[in-house]
Amino acid sequence: MKICDIPLGFKFAGIASGIKSSGKLDLGLIFSKKPASCAGVFTQNQVVAAPVVLSRERIACGECQAILVNSGNANACTGKQGMTVAKETTEMLARQLGIPVELVAVASTGVIGAQLPTGPFLEGIPKLSAQLDPDAAPVTAEAMMTSDGFSKLASAQVKADGQSYSILGLAKGAGMIHPNMATMLGFVITDAKIPADRLDRALRKAVGRSFNAITVDADTSTNDTVLLLANGASGVSIEADTEAEEEFYCHLERVLVDLAKMIVRDGEGATKLVEIRVTGARDDEQAKMAARAVATSSLVKTAFFGEDANWGRIIAAVGYSGVQVDQEKIDINFDAVPVTLNGLGTGVELEEKATEVLKQGEFTVRIELHQGSGTASYYTSDLTYEYIKINAEYRT
Repeated sequence: MKICDIPLGFKFAGIASGIKSSGKLDLGLIFSKKPASCAGVFTQNQVVAAPVVLSRERIACGECQAILVNSGNANACTGKQGMTVAKETTEMLARQLGIPVELVAVASTGVIGAQLPTGPFLEGIPKLSAQLDPDAAPVTAEAMMTSDGFSKLASAQVKADGQSYSILGLAKGAGMIHPNMATMLGFVITDAKIPADRLDRALRKAVGRSFNAITVDADTSTNDTVLLLANGASGVSIEADTEAEEEFYCHLERVLVDLAKMIVRDGEGATKLVEIRVTGARDDEQAKMAARAVATSSLVKTAFFGEDANWGRIIAAVGYSGVQVDQEKIDINFDAVPVTLNGLGTGVELEEKATEVLKQGEFTVRIELHQGSGTASYYTSDLTYEYIKINAEYRT
């Protein structure tokens, strides 16, 4: 897989180091030739993996130059030894690359509670450094995978006053995905020049509309991390409060939404990608609450899997979501097919047409509340037999 929109000044690598007993790729590296401004968003779980603690401390300075990522072991709930491993492995990488260790972030994903060995890093880090290549982003994305069915990359190229810059995102995630992010990693890089404080604002807003607007199984993990790096290698500087800054944000959000939708589409055992689109709420926050309730409902998600246009489960979820509603004003459509009008069913014939919509791999549930101008979207998957099988056998 070749990605065209590779930001200048970045290189990538990925190898099989032996962390995974399967022999699959499990150690990856993203490296900027010069220090990049940096922002990050991390798990909201109060049980936090060692790499999250360390990376959160490191990026507080607003700079980062390298991201070391492993899959197959989360290095979570591993005590002092786990923190020692996180520090020692970043020190190995810093020495290998000849950069300050404070500019190395680290991320891990995999089984919680198992100690992460240093052996694979001792042998793997020199190999990673030797294999760094601007075209190897897909290899790094593959090295991040755990139960993922496919690697996830999205990119954009932006023209600006006769120049151009690129944005590239890599992500992993398929299960343990909930609106507060979760067992997902996301790394986004750009060769535009933007200071860390404005990167932080842009990232938090974009994550709110992407990684914090998806759900697979309502579990929140210990390791989720999203980092955004800008190294300025393109020569394009994004000034504050300009059209160029707004354009940057729009492209950043699109890249993150593309990645977020891939994560839902790849939800463990999932066969459907469904957008829950709420309009007419009193404000955007109420719209988000209603969309979240529908998107996370196990009854709704199993109905999607069964291709059952059971709008009763949807309107019930809206009712318990905590938002202000009038049940006699709620309309529900599956794509363009109305199944509920003013809180009442529209009849068997239209419900049969809606059932045909549910046979598609991707569709939208549109919920109009007629209470105001608030809007929000959540992306969710169906809940399948395969999800149970994958997670029942995860450690076996």
